Amino acid sequence: MESGQLSCARKHVLWVILAVTAFAGQSWAQTSRFPTDLSNVRGFNYTPALVQGPPRHHIDCWTSYDPDVIEFDLDLAVRLNLNQCRVFVPYQAWLEDKDGLAWKLEHFVRACHARGIGVMPVVGYLRDWTRDTSLLPQAREWAEFLVETLSDEEGLAFWDVMNEPDWPTREELVRRECEYAKYMSGVFRELDPNTPVTIGMAFVPGMEQMADYMDVLSFHDYLQTRGAIRGSIERAKAFAEKVGKPVFNTEMGCIARANPYDVTLEEHMKANVGWYIWELMIVREGWGKVHGVFYEDGTVRDPSIAAAIMGFFRKRDDNILPSVADNEAWVRRVIEEGRAWMDSADVSNIETGYDLAETAANLLEAGELAPMNIPPTQRIAVLRAGKPDLEAARRLLGEFIQLLEPHQLEEKER
Repeated sequence: MESGQLSCARKHVLWVILAVTAFAGQSWAQTSRFPTDLSNVRGFNYTPALVQGPPRHHIDCWTSYDPDVIEFDLDLAVRLNLNQCRVFVPYQAWLEDKDGLAWKLEHFVRACHARGIGVMPVVGYLRDWTRDTSLLPQAREWAEFLVETLSDEEGLAFWDVMNEPDWPTREELVRRECEYAKYMSGVFRELDPNTPVTIGMAFVPGMEQMADYMDVLSFHDYLQTRGAIRGSIERAKAFAEKVGKPVFNTEMGCIARANPYDVTLEEHMKANVGWYIWELMIVREGWGKVHGVFYEDGTVRDPSIAAAIMGFFRKRDDNILPSVADNEAWVRRVIEEGRAWMDSADVSNIETGYDLAETAANLLEAGELAPMNIPPTQRIAVLRAGKPDLEAARRLLGEFIQLLEPHQLEEKER
């Protein structure tokens, strides 16, 4: 390796080590609720995995509150060294459960605090409040309940008084939503002057426009390229320095928006900007198709997301050393033995077929030779768990062999 390449590689390794060292095992603890630096925030947005789909998802987090599920999920967050939680608390949940919501909120914040996790409630609202200012006393009553319930809790870190008033970007809608956000900022600052207020702005320009109504600056990022992500981060940091307020990103990571977790996390860690991923759990009837780290049983869909949260990223420069699945002739062996089995298969030797398919699946996954949205090993595991199915085993093994064939090596290549 040339000296310039070595220097670049060392720098890359150094910032990863520094990021992991700075963040690993770090709980949310501070002498004041008004931090001057948010770079140590490693957060997640949270909704339990098995709530109903929109528009009930945030409401059901509270009306169907299960302390055991909550604590199980929070323990998953601890395993990733996460230290902040952003959770939506809709007004509608209070209307449906005025007698029970207070203790649920207290349990949640205390369970988070016991695990070194600070909490940022996102204050839900009724759209009518932005259309009819005569209804704002309801909003104030809602704020009074939340402050009375949580303001003395050690685990409370921030109030997010409104989510994305700058989205959708229809001018009149944004104007009304931002006016409401300004009103709620004033209410929370009055009722709880000891807890910083923020507004989860969808875009950095919106954050700039609403900065006077935030104690800590918040923006979201679902951008598609590293250049765009860096540009957004740089603009946010420059503005934060100009106005003398700390800044963090409170939503990021979406498969369907070409905003991979490992890419956006890497850029924010490089820039030393705190963050919250959307979201911890794979919410099956909500946004689980495009967001989330954990299934409800604690398994993951994509281990690269968990690795990125811990500060470990794929190598993407010109010095990659590709894996070679057939380096010890196992690809060729599975293909040859698999074809022979398929030609002579009967129910009496179906286990041999299953073993060959599992071996092929392991080669495909270990060598990263197959799509992983449905892992090959999952497909053979499901097949094994059912009734013996000779034709299904033959088809699956044939499919795996077809994927492996281009990766056979000649003897002289090994």
